[in-house]
Amino acid sequence: MSIILIGFLASLAAGLATGVGALPALFLGRISGKIQDAMLGFAAGVMLAASFFSLILPALDASQGQGASETTAVLVVIGGILLGVAAIWGINENLPHEHFIMGPDGKASASASLRRIWLFVIAITLHNFPEGLAVGVGFGGNDIANGMTLAVGIGLQNFPEGLAVAVALLGQGYSRVRAFRVALFTGLVEPVGGLIGITAVTISQPLLPWGLAFAAGAMIFVISHEIIPETHRRGYENHGTLGLIIGLVVMMFLDVVLG
Repeated sequence: MSIILIGFLASLAAGLATGVGALPALFLGRISGKIQDAMLGFAAGVMLAASFFSLILPALDASQGQGASETTAVLVVIGGILLGVAAIWGINENLPHEHFIMGPDGKASASASLRRIWLFVIAITLHNFPEGLAVGVGFGGNDIANGMTLAVGIGLQNFPEGLAVAVALLGQGYSRVRAFRVALFTGLVEPVGGLIGITAVTISQPLLPWGLAFAAGAMIFVISHEIIPETHRRGYENHGTLGLIIGLVVMMFLDVVLG
């Protein structure tokens, strides 16, 4: 099977996990803020561990494997990280979106013509696209083990993330079915990112270390700018921090065992 197809299917499965995670919202009542913050913290921990163990370290190895010195490899990875941060930062600044708790953000976020549901969709898309990109790039160089580790880790953190998204929408007055559909839809941006990532690094192998580092930078920005602040706005930062630590060690375990 083509490595591009494998990468696409793996990122699709990871994205669909968002919808699966949102399923309980169809049946459960209100979920407490403590649990929501713990779930978001777990997602942040998984993404943080994946950024380093499955993206930055493989990027350094890939760069040196292409003949770069240690210093050059580090500079390449730093450049890729900064490009990833800059790309998501630019999107974050110029697209109107809405945080789960803080509310509207972005230069045009006050526009009355944008319905709240699309503000949520844009915010979640900003969050999920780097994850799909990371999964796709993880398959670069025919490294199926690294790609699958990322897919499993991202899919794992998408379960609580999907539920958190659906619960946040329910809190804004949307029906259970509609909240589930939106959560499911937002997960489908991940295979798009996955296809872009795996195609780029497969066609041009020198892009592999840059692609891995770019995906890591994008994810780290999302973690610091979007997820962690959300877990500290309601006074349940201890639960968010505990969730982050659990997510980090779970992803580290998966990376070592499956990778």
